[in-house]
Amino acid sequence: MTPLMRVVMLATLLLVGGCASLSNAQRDRAAGIAVQARSSVVDCTQPDRCALDSPLRALGGKAFSESTEAAPRHYATIIDEGEVSLVARLNLIRSATRSIDLQTYIFDKDDSARLVLDELLAAARRGVKVRVLIDQLSAISDLQILGALASSHQNFELRVYNPTFGKARLNYFDYAGSVLCCFRRFNQRMHNKLLVIDDALGVVGGRNYQDDYYDWDSEYNFRDRDVLVAGPEVREMATNFDAFWRAPRSVPAERLNDVGRTLLDQGAPQMPATAYRHPERVERVSAEASDPAYITRAFVDTAMPVASVRYVADLPRKHRRERASQPANGQHVTEPQLDALIASAQSEVLLQTPYLVLSKPARKLFGDLRKREQAPRIVVSTNSLAATDNPIVYALSYKYKRRNMRELGFNLYEFKPFPLDAPVDYRNLLPAPLGDAPPPDGKRNSLIGGSAAGSNARGSASGGSRRSADAGAAMRPASVDADTDTAADPPRRQPTPGPAARRRTDGSVVERRVLRAETRPSFLGTKAVNKPLPVTRTGARMGLHAKSMVVDRRIGVIGTHNFDPRSENYNTEGAVIIDDPVFAEALAQSILRDIHPQNSWTVAPRTKPPVLSGLNYSVGKASEALPVLDFWPWRYATDYEFQPGPNCPEPLRRQDKDFHTCYVSVGDFPEVNVGPKWLLVRMLTAFGAGLVPIL
Repeated sequence: MTPLMRVVMLATLLLVGGCASLSNAQRDRAAGIAVQARSSVVDCTQPDRCALDSPLRALGGKAFSESTEAAPRHYATIIDEGEVSLVARLNLIRSATRSIDLQTYIFDKDDSARLVLDELLAAARRGVKVRVLIDQLSAISDLQILGALASSHQNFELRVYNPTFGKARLNYFDYAGSVLCCFRRFNQRMHNKLLVIDDALGVVGGRNYQDDYYDWDSEYNFRDRDVLVAGPEVREMATNFDAFWRAPRSVPAERLNDVGRTLLDQGAPQMPATAYRHPERVERVSAEASDPAYITRAFVDTAMPVASVRYVADLPRKHRRERASQPANGQHVTEPQLDALIASAQSEVLLQTPYLVLSKPARKLFGDLRKREQAPRIVVSTNSLAATDNPIVYALSYKYKRRNMRELGFNLYEFKPFPLDAPVDYRNLLPAPLGDAPPPDGKRNSLIGGSAAGSNARGSASGGSRRSADAGAAMRPASVDADTDTAADPPRRQPTPGPAARRRTDGSVVERRVLRAETRPSFLGTKAVNKPLPVTRTGARMGLHAKSMVVDRRIGVIGTHNFDPRSENYNTEGAVIIDDPVFAEALAQSILRDIHPQNSWTVAPRTKPPVLSGLNYSVGKASEALPVLDFWPWRYATDYEFQPGPNCPEPLRRQDKDFHTCYVSVGDFPEVNVGPKWLLVRMLTAFGAGLVPIL
């Protein structure tokens, strides 16, 4: 398409979409309306701004008092369970005395997000300076809420990063126009997730602000991970946040075209009344967040003293077009640091990523490790098709399973949609009360713990998440791994679905139009077109979203980087790197728990057919190399389920000679209610290789 045609088409789309920008004078008037409406009333006159007396906030003070310039002291807590992580955020916000900086990719308006918003506004009203920075593509698009927040209080500021066409809410024509005029800029997203309290405590990890990151969704929840850091390195987090806050792409909400138009037409809107869907859960976590005994048990007692802590994060300049002759001016920060850690591995790399799509540099990095005389073991925890929130991305990882295993030496484990021993309060996953369902017996409960990482992962790595894991096993709905029931188990009645979660009789579906996938909607529409596939059983399921790494059980990494091309080329990312064997082992046990047979399937080569096995492998390899028409159906590897027994007491590695004795094949797409979806994955596998750079 010629440049002239692109301009004509773009102009047409913008005209049809009614995307007329405000003039500078109109934008100034709209901003003036918001500024004048902001309250200046401060509810507290005390020096500490009436902050909650929190043991967690005291931990931050302890870290600073024990630190010297030559020997900084830090404390780090791994937070695995979603709802517990929400409690930590509430407690930290309430304990702030000076400042709160929050940076995120997704910010919804559901129960958890509204709870956090209300707490932030309350902090602003008691005198704390609150700054909230959200990415435009996947965060709040409700113009009433944005206008109300922009007009709420002098201590509360809201900015939106990289707003396409200067808007908060995009329509079909905006998406299409972005592809025509500015595809790269549209895809350059701020994927960082950061919460900084008083420059003393910081939270970094994969969680956004949406119910499914806190185990509060009735259909689908993310298994994610945060790290809470107390100590001097949190100042680096604050410095990085400030760089984003001051970047030209971070626009005050009141200066956006559509928010400004709302302010001009309606004046400063009121914040919509709070109407929680599950007020009992809100009350529970709110009480826990103010309970010093609970906070001590969950976050202080489990905190690990660590000395070497680094926060590495990209800067907004990553999104500039720099000349190739100037590679060292700070565009990419996170990726080179993580690559260097992987390259330094001597014995083992544990890698956890929800989207296993490797760039060319990543393939070379792992390929070089593989060529060593004593290559380190590479263990990768990722999603299965049944668990992933992004089946399009999964299709690409499926395409390259042979390469990842045979050429790069990966040991792959795919997360199950109904894990038996996930760090979650299973009561939150019940879509509706079980009523008079028969109580589970001990046999179901005995599935939890026992061997390998499943039992060993409990403790400090869980960050207090064990409050109900054992008891929660008894709360699982009948859908959770029903195939493990024995003949002695009593029959279980299926829970009745609630009105917000429509079900089919043949399995679980994700019906509500919630934007979950990291890649968000396509330019063809604003709906959640890429969403989890239907599976074969009813009940709330889980998908992996944690982004973590452990090198040689010595260095642990928790952050936002998905170890994929999109994180390398388009998104800005951040991560905490802790060089400490105790912390690294705790993180390793958390990942090993996720790959335990109760929670993941093992990916392994198929048994070789008696004839033509070499020909099948060669043709499959050649077909995989094709960017299109990769239709060869007999893949090198598939998923396996561990079958414990007298001769198979413990899980085995796929390289073990007895592997196929103790494991049974469950197919390429276990638990997926396949139907036409099998063809979808095959088609994407065949034609989707060109999508790797943006996935």
